Amino acid sequence: MQLDLGGRIVDLSVPRVMGILNVTPDSFSDGGDFVSVDRALRRAEEMVDQGAAIIDIGGESSRPGARPVPEGEELRRVVPVVEALRARFDVPISVDTSKPGVMRAAVEAGAAMVNDIYALRRPGALEVAAGLGVPVCLMHMQGTPETMQHEPRYRDVLAEVYGFLEQRVRACRAAGIPQMHLLVDPGFGFGKTLDHNYTLLAGLKRFTTLGVPVLVGVSRKRMLGEVTGRGVRERLHAGVAAAAIAVHKGAHIVRTHDVGPTVDALAVVTAVRAHEHLEAVR
Repeated sequence: MQLDLGGRIVDLSVPRVMGILNVTPDSFSDGGDFVSVDRALRRAEEMVDQGAAIIDIGGESSRPGARPVPEGEELRRVVPVVEALRARFDVPISVDTSKPGVMRAAVEAGAAMVNDIYALRRPGALEVAAGLGVPVCLMHMQGTPETMQHEPRYRDVLAEVYGFLEQRVRACRAAGIPQMHLLVDPGFGFGKTLDHNYTLLAGLKRFTTLGVPVLVGVSRKRMLGEVTGRGVRERLHAGVAAAAIAVHKGAHIVRTHDVGPTVDALAVVTAVRAHEHLEAVR
């Protein structure tokens, strides 16, 4: 399995790390840290040096309770950073947005992937994404960032999240997006309780049957803090453990703030997998 990101092929036969670069003033973990182009470039350079295979740029916070950002403001935050990173680094760039206008402008500026928490459900998003011809990650979210943690409920969280993503993959295929351009993300923390999140992590293997790469983002999230008692910036070890478990359960890409430690952890998982294969063929 592989992704063609603007002519740069990312081999997913081994797990890859997507580095998070939030150019927002209010993201839950790093809000305000990288709002200038220079600071964003320095952070991107660190992540590239640490082994990030993709850099994911976001200009609108999706933390619980976050309010929407006007399109013009999101464009102002995102496009200059995409242009600067594309000029300086060879690493593929993803844009974390649900707005069709931002998708189009970011791809024109050099982004090679769209990461959409609404799974292309906003008006015009499906059509624009199909026309852009770049890979798209479809994420599950119950509600909106403003409302998603107001008593989320499911009868069977694993079945319902799987069914939603299956339906979105079908909708994208019908709109002309080829299967090789699709990824799915179960959306940890997006309209889920602690129990929902760990049920999804335990059952992650099921999502690999959709026939597209699985992307997972658990970095620094509340689901880690609730079982460790750690604050947002103290969840590195828990996040690395969750990333390794996710990859063991079938994830192809891990989205994280903590690139270097996660790259190291996934190298160990990859080494174990290689030896499991050797044992199986003996």
